[in-house]
Amino acid sequence: MKIWKRDWGLFGRMAVTMFLLLIVYLIFIGVLAMLGVGIIWLVIFAVGMGFFQYFFSDKIVLWSTGSQLIQEDEFPELHHMVERLCAEADLPKPKIAIMRTPVPNAFATGRSPRHAVVAVTDSIMKVLSPAELEAVIAHELSHVKNRDMLTLTFASFVSMIAAIIMQNFLFASLFGRRDAGGWIIAGIVAAVVYFISRILIMAISRYREFAADRGSAYITGRPRDLISALQKISGRMDRVPPEKKREVESANAFFIIPALSGNTFLELFATHPSLEKRIRNLEMVEEEIRGY
Repeated sequence: MKIWKRDWGLFGRMAVTMFLLLIVYLIFIGVLAMLGVGIIWLVIFAVGMGFFQYFFSDKIVLWSTGSQLIQEDEFPELHHMVERLCAEADLPKPKIAIMRTPVPNAFATGRSPRHAVVAVTDSIMKVLSPAELEAVIAHELSHVKNRDMLTLTFASFVSMIAAIIMQNFLFASLFGRRDAGGWIIAGIVAAVVYFISRILIMAISRYREFAADRGSAYITGRPRDLISALQKISGRMDRVPPEKKREVESANAFFIIPALSGNTFLELFATHPSLEKRIRNLEMVEEEIRGY
């Protein structure tokens, strides 16, 4: 019997992350105030930024990755697979997209289960067996079920805006009308906002991957299929040309396996847990499912 278990650890982390992001957001508004932006414009910007993020996060991700929505008559087997898994997970069927790239991967985006999109690359459908592809799609549906996509998207947007201020404060201090000291302070605050938001993004991103791996195992009842899929994707990724990986860098944090991992200090800035840790996590879920 397949039983979905609500991940209260992820729920708690998402709540804390959103609270901390609210603080970061308010600091960011304070930075704009320091730059002399009027209160009316601050309110308009804050409301507009929230509205844009909430309603267009899925379209932003699809546009940035070049993914195309597909109809059932184009990929009937893929659509039927998603339908079966949604029935197991008690989810409405999301929109389905294809991303054409030699990077074998998948991701989910959207503000809620009723406004979700699950995307797979054309190459992953060639690399994985049907059972392995099911496990990967179940992983992405777990992100939808956990509602963790919007948290990550919102956090990334705050980080991006802070980075823009941080990168431009020196130019503004040299050529702006206001005194250089004020601009330098604004730049330092923006740098702190950027650093904090990046730490929050990476921390919640790593845990959400663990949670989605577990969710996939509960939906399919076959943790070994996801283990096999992760190993195949990771192995094939090493053979993808670096320039092709850089083309999909914008979706790196959303992918089931990062296209670009790089070296990180104590994994502090890693978007995903290591493959070894994910496999150990899935092996523990397998023992739980089997009852020992």
